[in-house]
Amino acid sequence: MLIKKRKREDAEINGSSMADIAFLLLIFFLVTTTINVDTGIGLVLPPPLEDEEPPPIRQRNLMNILVNAEGRILMDEEPYQISEVKNRLIEFIKNPNNDPDLAETPDLAIVSIKTQRETPYRIYVNMLDEVMGAYKELRDEASRANYGVPYGALDEESPQQQQVQDMYPKKISIAEPGDS
Repeated sequence: MLIKKRKREDAEINGSSMADIAFLLLIFFLVTTTINVDTGIGLVLPPPLEDEEPPPIRQRNLMNILVNAEGRILMDEEPYQISEVKNRLIEFIKNPNNDPDLAETPDLAIVSIKTQRETPYRIYVNMLDEVMGAYKELRDEASRANYGVPYGALDEESPQQQQVQDMYPKKISIAEPGDS
């Protein structure tokens, strides 16, 4: 007697719920994914003036910086390379030799940055980094001289940090870009 083998059926995976699983996974990843938002350049704005009219500024205390459409930097109408900006600003703000063409005191020094609409963004950001770097270097120097530690090592909002900030306040004016 011959025993006939039964042919087995192939195993199948039920695919009817695959679309539901894919949809749930898609929703899960959309909900849990964070999207980085470009925050731009972070600057702390000064408090609003109590008076309607801003106080008068002596031309001596104002460093005008223009970054033109070609990416060239003019500081008080003299051309400078980006690498020279920080040292020139430190000299302007500190005025170690009491030069009549530089700021009277660090407290009165104002840096005004103006660009043109066609100015390359990279050059503008590098320029702003140099200005911030000049203030950082001045504050580090003052903190080391007075407290023996760099400015960044001082406790947040401590009297020492406030004193260094008062010695070298960041007075930066960023003007609206001009067409020419």
